[in-house]
Amino acid sequence: MAAVDGAGAPRRYPLGIVFIAFGAGTPIPEAAAQARDLGFDHIDIPATFSGDLPLPVGDRVAFPRPQPGCSCPALPCGPDAWERMLRAFRAVPTALLEPWAGSALASTDAVLAFLAEVPGLRLLVDTGHVTCWGGDPCDLLPHAGHVQLRQARRGVNQARHGDVDFARLFDRLDELEYPGLLSIEYFDLPDRGAPLDDPLGHAVALAHELRPLLART
Repeated sequence: MAAVDGAGAPRRYPLGIVFIAFGAGTPIPEAAAQARDLGFDHIDIPATFSGDLPLPVGDRVAFPRPQPGCSCPALPCGPDAWERMLRAFRAVPTALLEPWAGSALASTDAVLAFLAEVPGLRLLVDTGHVTCWGGDPCDLLPHAGHVQLRQARRGVNQARHGDVDFARLFDRLDELEYPGLLSIEYFDLPDRGAPLDDPLGHAVALAHELRPLLART
């Protein structure tokens, strides 16, 4: 998928956005049209959506069960969560696993231990979640099949300003010859303990900051 900046110059990686930034009640086609008009290259959407969109799809999100070629969040903490996830992802090894702060995989050590038990499994690496649990997103990039971008800091999984060093992260992706996509994600989900005023504004502002870093030199 070709990626260009606003001046038509090529970029290192396509930059998309996750549908939830437009609000949970926004129809997917409407979110895709807005994303296109805002200059994003693709949009990440639920796996349940079918139909034509005015923008390519970057990732499809499946939950609670993994599906081939889709990302699926790790299960919340629970007495049998590890075993349930092992059974699910061993059955669908082409799915992408998304660890998140508060889940049964909420540390880099836990994620790496899980990957060791499911050979070949790839990750959706979310910079916000990894930073929130006190980890370094770069440590998981060798296992990334998709990367979601968000500023954050320890204990706070989304913020306008935070501790994520995106220039370093992009350089690491270059070193790994990462073949995938990047998508910005912010969300207003107060019922899940993640309220945020103007997630789309946060996403657009971050995109404005990141596009110069993504420009090919």
